Amino acid sequence: MNRDKIFKFLTSRIVVISIIIGIILLSYFNGTIGYFTGLLLALITFWASHFKWAEFGISLPDWSKAIGRAIVFAVVLFLVVDIILQPLIELVFGQVNLNDFTNVKGNLINTLVFIFLMWIAGAIGEEFMYRGFFMRRLAVALGDTDRSWLISAILISMMFGFAHLYQGMSGVISTVCTGFMFSMIFYKNRNNLILSMLTHGFYDMIGIALIYLGKERFFVDWIHSLF
Repeated sequence: MNRDKIFKFLTSRIVVISIIIGIILLSYFNGTIGYFTGLLLALITFWASHFKWAEFGISLPDWSKAIGRAIVFAVVLFLVVDIILQPLIELVFGQVNLNDFTNVKGNLINTLVFIFLMWIAGAIGEEFMYRGFFMRRLAVALGDTDRSWLISAILISMMFGFAHLYQGMSGVISTVCTGFMFSMIFYKNRNNLILSMLTHGFYDMIGIALIYLGKERFFVDWIHSLF
């Protein structure tokens, strides 16, 4: 089996666009199937590339610098999306549905397990698939210019949000916003996907901590009380 031919096929413009459309449709009917199908295709492409990390924008960073930047990005992202944008979004589209996370509230063991799974499936898995595979491959397929990267960032962020339909329309829109910010981090650091992964993980940890403490609505409700 010729890996180079498989890689060339999977990264061709028509196939990349077809895969993205297919994953969007799958995610509409079943988000879990859409996620694992997309991740499988990303891993097959990684294998076909002879496990070249650079094809997914991955290189070893200065870890202390990357972690520090990621924490700052995560806090800024939380301030912008969760404290400023989400209250406004909910005024129009209703409350974000967080029912899938109720088993975390007040349960330390479940919270620790969920944090571990989040880092694997969310921070690493989603960033590898959405930014490292979909965003990068679409940007390259569209010409590998700054403009094509920006277009890809916007489209893949919408795709990322669509995969969170289980959170309701407010959840989808909020996730599009967070996804776009993850995408812009990768847009500015195209060979440092790990920075996006770390930012994603630290940002999600803030949300998980608030759910565990039963304070997931604290900031949104506080902002709403000001109106």
